[in-house]
Amino acid sequence: MIRKPIFAGNWKMHKTASQTTGFVRELREGLAIETPVCEVIVAPPFTSITSAVEAAAGAFIQVSGQNLHWEDHGAFTGEISAEMLKDAGCTHVIIGHSERRQYFGETDETVNRKIKAAIRNDLIPIFCLGETLEERENGTTFDVVKLQLSAGLRDVKLPDPERLVIAYEPVWAIGTGRTATPEQAQEVHAFLRSELTVLSPKGFSDRVRILYGGSVKPDNARSLMACKDIGGGLVGGASLRADEFLGLIREGS
Repeated sequence: MIRKPIFAGNWKMHKTASQTTGFVRELREGLAIETPVCEVIVAPPFTSITSAVEAAAGAFIQVSGQNLHWEDHGAFTGEISAEMLKDAGCTHVIIGHSERRQYFGETDETVNRKIKAAIRNDLIPIFCLGETLEERENGTTFDVVKLQLSAGLRDVKLPDPERLVIAYEPVWAIGTGRTATPEQAQEVHAFLRSELTVLSPKGFSDRVRILYGGSVKPDNARSLMACKDIGGGLVGGASLRADEFLGLIREGS
């Protein structure tokens, strides 16, 4: 049985600490008017995590890191550990986002190591995967996501299924204004869930939320979330304005 959907706002390199405080206050006020049947997460830059946690105190808004290092500590200038995120108040961490893969050399191997680090430190991984436009046009979408899924979870001691989130993000739909149709998204989500049945214990795959992460907006949230295997959204640009994010949450819940 699938739990209530998740809507996670990935702010990327946007919002200072003071801007984060204002946003989260506006978000919690909007959610208090009509509490949606979903989980709401914000993923601010590292410098704004504490501000988000403090502003969200007492609300059901959770806070996520955007990345982490696979080691718990060490001489890794500019990096941040799972323990640091946890101590700052994070409950989740995004791992393997396409922009990390594209611009910062993230690989299936480092994704795997980071997932293990998150689980080891009681953080919930939001494990991202997805194909490029070239891979979709070449008809290799399923091969690509199958490899990413199996490599990312290799030798991972899987936690309770409610403590792992997967996000399918077709790279060709991120920041481009293009969005997979509900049928295209559902097809890949269903495939990922079927692959999870092979990689995980019985009953695990049915309870894992698989988010859609390719240009989710208020005007397409309802049709996407109506799909059987889509368990929420990993939201980029539409999560940067509180009113737009609230509209998306209400449409998709």
